[in-house]
Amino acid sequence: MLARNSVARNVFKATRSAGSRVILRSRITTSVTGADPPDSQGIPPPLRGTRIVDLTRVLAGPTATMLLADLGADVIKIEEVKCGDDTRSWFPPSAALLPAESQPPNTSHLPPESTYFLSVNRNKRSCTINFKHPDGLSVLYDLIKTADVLVENFIPGKLAEIGLGWEDCKRINDRLIYASISGYGQTGPYAKNAGYDVVIEAEAGLMHITGEPDGMPNKVGVAVTDISTGLFAHGAILAALLSRQQTGKGVWIDCNLFETQISGLANVASAYLIASKEGGRHGTSHPSIVPYQVFPCKDGYLMIGAGNDRQFTKLAENVLNLHELTTDPRFASNSSRVAHREELVKIITDAFMKHNTDHWLRAFQGQGIPFGPINNISQTFSHPQAIARRVTVEVDHPRAGKLKLTAPPVSYNGKKMPVRTPPPYLSEHTEEVLTRDLGYSKERFNELRRLGVV
Repeated sequence: MLARNSVARNVFKATRSAGSRVILRSRITTSVTGADPPDSQGIPPPLRGTRIVDLTRVLAGPTATMLLADLGADVIKIEEVKCGDDTRSWFPPSAALLPAESQPPNTSHLPPESTYFLSVNRNKRSCTINFKHPDGLSVLYDLIKTADVLVENFIPGKLAEIGLGWEDCKRINDRLIYASISGYGQTGPYAKNAGYDVVIEAEAGLMHITGEPDGMPNKVGVAVTDISTGLFAHGAILAALLSRQQTGKGVWIDCNLFETQISGLANVASAYLIASKEGGRHGTSHPSIVPYQVFPCKDGYLMIGAGNDRQFTKLAENVLNLHELTTDPRFASNSSRVAHREELVKIITDAFMKHNTDHWLRAFQGQGIPFGPINNISQTFSHPQAIARRVTVEVDHPRAGKLKLTAPPVSYNGKKMPVRTPPPYLSEHTEEVLTRDLGYSKERFNELRRLGVV
């Protein structure tokens, strides 16, 4: 392991106090400068000095490694030499490119920069290696020797067939954290099946409970199972880094879409496991709370959630001017409102249909009732709260010029982690990684390139 990684090893120190409570103390003393007020200085990048070899493609894995990159990790994204990550070819839409003369040299053969790829690959470096070639495998081994973490999302067993499985990599670097992201996990009868978000949504219960009661099952509008898996993997890798501080050894992480989605069934899973209550589709409504759903207005839709009796009273009296609802025994408690769902929903719908959305948005102000309009994506990014919270960040991409990306969503002492670099174009950092980081000679690099290894 290179001396560089001693920085990462010292990021956290675990000490014990009374009652064996573990306290994590940062040993980084780097100061952060800038124009922010003293109480808004954020934190030093906690994963600075941590190297991650990223063998993932598409969404779940790249989400995990992007979140780690946001925290300061050096994420080296290993891509197929000619085509790269699958999502590089998922366009339209794509970013508009700069004029050819303004782009980096030797990039004119590359396709447009897919907006899908750009969404989950900020703060990373792109290195193309054909590790199915013996020389390419040797390059990857050299990189693994310097790494703290390897993340992959191949079908279980595929990497082991070419000498890149957990046991192979552990022999090279016994401190390596090896994170495997798959569809169904590393064991079990479905382990070898490819994992696709939409299939797992169907097979692990989510699609069954998504959609209108009398309609077909629906998928969620984004690949939420992939994203959730990326979040779980990111958390597991952080936990493994902390564990390594105590044991000095690496660990093999098994994270998969199937178990992630089952755990994400939350109260629906609990209702089935504890009360044998089968889940069903409820559209935008809630199986246990009424009124808690989207209602149509004269010119649009409104989402409201009156989660308790106090909120329902305010809705009936202060917003809808339907005082009689609060004295009607059918609606006196949430359980009775659930029992008389259809009657109450019709009454509320008829009231909402008398005015347009703006009227109701004004009526809800200050009432303490959860509510909101159904915004499209344009309205979402122009939302006053989105603007105030700076949910986007602008970066300079070498091929596409200025791009807007979603910003990291978490703040530390009032400050978000910076987007240090834009999503890389294909092979942008291959020469840098091999010659600067691994110490290969220029002649060796050119030979590997001539052979199509990099």
